[in-house]
Amino acid sequence: MDPKTKIQAEDGKQEIFITREFNLPLELLFKAYTDSEIIEQWMNTKVIKLENKQHGGYRFETSNPQGDVVFSANGSIHEYIPEQRIVRTFQMENTPFPVQLEFLEFEKLTDDTSKITIHIIYKSADYRDQILKLPFAQGINMAHNRLQEIAGNLK
Repeated sequence: MDPKTKIQAEDGKQEIFITREFNLPLELLFKAYTDSEIIEQWMNTKVIKLENKQHGGYRFETSNPQGDVVFSANGSIHEYIPEQRIVRTFQMENTPFPVQLEFLEFEKLTDDTSKITIHIIYKSADYRDQILKLPFAQGINMAHNRLQEIAGNLK
């Protein structure tokens, strides 16, 4: 079965496009990206900080069963338009990857369906290609599947 989350990456470019249609109203899809409790469930991470506003910021941490932090990421929110757009930076801490720029666009398709398009720009095509060699596509598809399930239960 093909993954529902689609990733487009053109050779030699330093960007990718991620798209996914959800069986969720636009309001619920946007809430799944901006409500700490919902984010923690579908991303399987702890939300340490989340300031949903222009000039806001966020920080996520994931710990192993022993309580050791094994993943942390943070960023700044540059634009925040409810149910339309979030522009933010994203940086994985303690990795060789530099900060990336993300444009999240939310779109109403029908009263019960919506779509997200994420445009990510990396510092170089090489960094982008290194990210794509990780289980990136599989991970985001699994996370979006969980988002659909968790947010779908909130309808």
